[in-house]
Amino acid sequence: MPAKSDHDKSKPEDAPHYHGHRERLRERFYSAGADALSDYELLEMALFPALPRRDTKPLAKTLIKTFGSFAEVVHAPVARLREVEGVGEAAINQLKLIAAAAHRVAKGGVNSRNALSSWNEVIDYCRASMAFADKEQFRLLFLDKRNQLIADEVQQTGTVDHTPVYPREVIKRALELSATALILVHNQPTTHPMITLDHVQYR
Repeated sequence: MPAKSDHDKSKPEDAPHYHGHRERLRERFYSAGADALSDYELLEMALFPALPRRDTKPLAKTLIKTFGSFAEVVHAPVARLREVEGVGEAAINQLKLIAAAAHRVAKGGVNSRNALSSWNEVIDYCRASMAFADKEQFRLLFLDKRNQLIADEVQQTGTVDHTPVYPREVIKRALELSATALILVHNQPTTHPMITLDHVQYR
């Protein structure tokens, strides 16, 4: 079955309408900042490059209604995105690029500071990395004696409702990295994504 394309459903006479709307949205974004925009408006802007000749507002609203929030849209499984009418490969690629960028920024931020300076910062980082994954993951954050992040690794990936954990492999990897502490992270890929954290300190 051929990949679904992003159909340009706009008519020539519609162009002034959505182009003017795009300019007003950009002006609000640059003058007032992202906080002044709702989730669907931010998603509209995110889809501009993928759908240059199409009004992205209806599609953005549909995606938010389907998945719940901006974060849940960009982290939604590709298969589920393809089920949404009007979402083609260009839009999917754009959404996954945003998700990858968010993860890269979060990871870089944690690497550059004390990973345990705030549990909220660690939770935000883990949420960006895995909260919206469609399969369970067991992730390990390895820390040095100053509680700075040495490595972030996915130790196991399971199914939709369980993932195996092998303590011997966890300890072996910690010794290889000379880590003095671990943060064990486990997600719950349900209707309401959850993150579970456990902190282990050893000598």
